Parts: sequence; C-alpha cells; structure tokens
Amino acid sequence: MFLSALFDWEEDDEASSLYPHTLVRRSAQSQAESTMNEIIDKSEAEIEDLVKKTGLKRWQVILALVVVLCLAVGFVIWCVWRFFKKKRPKDKKKGREGKDQDDDDFLVDNEEEMDTKDDIDIKHESSSEYLGKLQYKLDYDFNSQSLNVTVIQCTELPALDMGGTSDPYIKIYLMPDKKRKFETKVHRKTLNPFFNENFSFKQVAYSETFDKTLVFAVFDYDRFSKHDQIGEVKIPLCMVDLAQTIEEWKDIQSVKVDDQYLGDICFSLRYVPTSGKLTVGILECKNLKKMDITGASDPYVKIKLLDRKGKRIGKKKKTSVKMGNLNPYYNESFVFIVEQEQLRRVSLELVVADYDRIGSSDPIGRVELGYNRKGLELKHWKEMVENPRRPIVHWHVLKDPEPTDDE
Repeated sequence: MFLSALFDWEEDDEASSLYPHTLVRRSAQSQAESTMNEIIDKSEAEIEDLVKKTGLKRWQVILALVVVLCLAVGFVIWCVWRFFKKKRPKDKKKGREGKDQDDDDFLVDNEEEMDTKDDIDIKHESSSEYLGKLQYKLDYDFNSQSLNVTVIQCTELPALDMGGTSDPYIKIYLMPDKKRKFETKVHRKTLNPFFNENFSFKQVAYSETFDKTLVFAVFDYDRFSKHDQIGEVKIPLCMVDLAQTIEEWKDIQSVKVDDQYLGDICFSLRYVPTSGKLTVGILECKNLKKMDITGASDPYVKIKLLDRKGKRIGKKKKTSVKMGNLNPYYNESFVFIVEQEQLRRVSLELVVADYDRIGSSDPIGRVELGYNRKGLELKHWKEMVENPRRPIVHWHVLKDPEPTDDE
C-alpha cells in the first residue's frame, strides 16, 4: 500500500511538472467558484436582512430589486439616447446653395426666394433633370424708361399633377427689390402653354438695369394647396444688349435651395370688434425641418400675444403634438381677447416647435404678425382688421426662431 501511494504521488508530481497550466486553470476555477459563492451568500444575507427590516415577503423584496435594476438600466439608455439625439444647429449658416445627391435622386425642398407676399411651395429637383424651355422677348424703351417683357411660351414642362399634366403660370419680377411683380394667366392641363402676354416695368432707368436681374418663376397652380414651383429663368440685365429687341429661348433651371429654409405654416385670423375676440385657426404645416436623428420631428404650434416690448400678454396657447410628422395637419382654433384700440399695439407670434418628452422642446421656426411687421406678416394682419368677422387665410414661410424673455 505504501508503494502504491508512493507511485500515485510520483505520478501526480510528474503530471504537475508536465502540465502546470492544468493546475493553474483548476486553481482559477476554484477561486472563481469561491468568489461567486461568497457573492451569493452575501446577497442572500442582504435579502434576508431586507425581509426582516421591511416585513415583506422574500419574493416581494426580489421583485422590488429587479424593478430598481430595470429603472437604472433604462436611465442609462435614456442618457445615451439624449447624447446622440440630433438637435437643430445653433449657428446661422448662409450661402449654401444645394446639397449633394445621387444622380438618380431628386430633392424636394423649399426656398424663400420671393417676397413672403407669394404663397408658394417650391419643389426643388436635381439640377440634372430637364425642366423644359421658356421663350421670352425683351424690349427697353429709352424714352419712357420702361422695360417691356413678353412671355411667349413654355415647352416640355414636367408633369406635377397625378393626371400626367400641369397647370402652369409664370411670375415675373426684378431682383433684388422684387417689389413690382406680374403674373400670367393659368393654363390648365398642359405641358406646352402658349402665353403671349405683355408686361411693362415702368420707371426703370437704363443705368439701374446693370444691377438688376429679370426672373421668370414657373409654377404649377394648385387649387387647394400651395403652388409648386417648377423652376426659374434668371436674366442678368447687364449681360444683354437692351439697345435692341431680344427674343430667345432659355432652359428652365431648378430653384436654388436656401440653407435656412425651415418650412411653412398655414393659419387663419378672424377678429370680431364687438366682442374683441381674435380667433387663430392653425390649419397645417409643410416641409418642416428635420429635428431628430430619425429624420422626423414631433411638431406642435405655440401661439402668443405680445406687447410692443415683446412681452407676453396673458397665457400662451398650444396645439396638439403630431408625432413623427413633417407635414402635420391640425385644424385647431384658439381665441384671444383684444380690444379694438389695442390692435395697433400688439402682435401675434406663432412658434413651431419640436416636442421632447423629457427635455425642453426645440423651436423650428416662427412667424410674427402685427402693424410693426413687413411684407405678408403686415398684410395678413391688416386684412384681418379691415375685414371683421371674416377668416383670412395665408401661408407663411417660417423664419429663424428668436429667443424671447418668456420662453
């Protein structure tokens, strides 16, 4: 027996010398098992201690610990999501004219190229896409200092309607002032409209023409929504000889995209002088800026009445939130009480914001109306005052939101 034991000891010693890693692995496993047992024993002791202190049953304590653990994990996930969520850039970059895109893709977007007087929805397509041709004639009268423009016709326009046609018309104006504008008649269901309409820009001195650009903006008329812009033709007058009559064809170009374009909002204003009720009807928004990393937004509209110093009067109103929608439809009305003599001293501010469930909401864009405004914002307000009891509806291009003291 002694020899057998000695032989076994020598055999184990030989195995240990030949396979030292085996012993190391066994030792590590034993240590890990020991540590795990200690943790389990300690956890059991903690649970038993909690059971004694709280008077709860064992399974209730375990369930409470699981809930706390889930909440902790959820909080960590929320923190990571908040960190990576894409927010609206704060710097106001300007001057970018477009975005990179694939040859087979087209970009639908808007721009505030013309005065806010015009209710338009600009459909910007890839510059490589053919948009048709425009024929026009220019004749400058040196005696009357007038620029006479004839819109003759368009050919091969793209079909923007579901029926495979378009309802084209053309707006003509001079840049950079854009104060004097003309429109042709709308030609129904045609891609080759023949206009042959004459327009005259009066009191345009010849010396001033070198700084002006003539613009033909081609639109597709839509009876129930904003008009889509097909494209445009720009003629820098410094590049043409106005001493002679000019008649030529030009390719219609896609519209350049404004990097600051934030979207459009459509709403109505109605004022009743006898009761002082100012009713604001929020109808819909279009092409809102993408605020989330998912490529969408959760928009709602805040409406506030402001005094001359920009301070809020009374409570602000809010629409419902439209989750994951860049073209939300609201059809919601809100009433403010404003005395008639106050209409010249107050303004109405509408802010479209991206709703955030936990953090603060991010403003997308704003519109402010009143006698202290310009362009369509002033026009809309005046039309409301001059037409009591009648709802006045307009589309407005959203402007960059400005922080206010009461935000």
